[in-house]
Amino acid sequence: MNRVKIITDSTADLSKDLVEKYDLGIIPLYVLIEEKSYLDGIEMTTEELYRQVERTQKLPKTAAPSTGDFHEFFAKWVGAGYDIVYVGLSSKLSATYQAARLAAEEFEEGRVWVLDTKNLSTGIGILAIKAAELAQKGMDAASIHNEVSSMVPKVRVSFVIDTLKYLHMGGRCSAVQFLASSVLKIHPQIIVQDGGMIVGAKFRGKRTSYLDQFYKEVVGDGSQIDRSRVFVTHSGCAEEEVSEYKNRLEALGVSEVLVTQAGTVISSHCGPGTIGIIYIEK
Repeated sequence: MNRVKIITDSTADLSKDLVEKYDLGIIPLYVLIEEKSYLDGIEMTTEELYRQVERTQKLPKTAAPSTGDFHEFFAKWVGAGYDIVYVGLSSKLSATYQAARLAAEEFEEGRVWVLDTKNLSTGIGILAIKAAELAQKGMDAASIHNEVSSMVPKVRVSFVIDTLKYLHMGGRCSAVQFLASSVLKIHPQIIVQDGGMIVGAKFRGKRTSYLDQFYKEVVGDGSQIDRSRVFVTHSGCAEEEVSEYKNRLEALGVSEVLVTQAGTVISSHCGPGTIGIIYIEK
């Protein structure tokens, strides 16, 4: 049986430490600013992205890796004797999954398995880590693909947005919605559902208040959460805000609370001050 390499993409928003710990391969998406292309997580940081947006008042475009990018990435590991499980961004949100699937078809059957997480950010990351743990236990690629696929419907991902400015600039909310949210100080919850994004609860008030409201909405009493691992993923949030969530989750009995920062692709859509809680449901 061949060894198995788990590959995901840069929108999984996993830290360098986690990528190294679980021996993950990461294929980057692209961020396009003023006709120049940058590799997500490699050639541009989230902080640099926000500075560019404030300077230009234009939202960058994002692009999926090409089929050729995937083929080159996969070929390196297949050539080294590995089978591959690629754990990727939702097919409803990007052409990334389709490009990976087309590249996989160019290899011998059974060498490259492509999994649609129907998710984004650490909703992908939490599944990639699960896949890596199974690979470390010696499970074959087909079995890993099947096992992790069964977890896809159980992943819960939701974020609270500080400002609708980035969603407005990206054409995802109207000028009227943007103006109303600014005047009324509305902060929407964005939920990943069926591979896409929907608006959940709408919170009002000062930041400390709506962050508390969001936590209670998502976590509740915690009885529904698989407490082995929960992610707190954010973009440009204060350290004390992230620590508050981490401490509350640990007090609930969560064994491992992993804090990560969203990369440039995810951040270009949600904007600064966004924070999310991601877990697998029991």
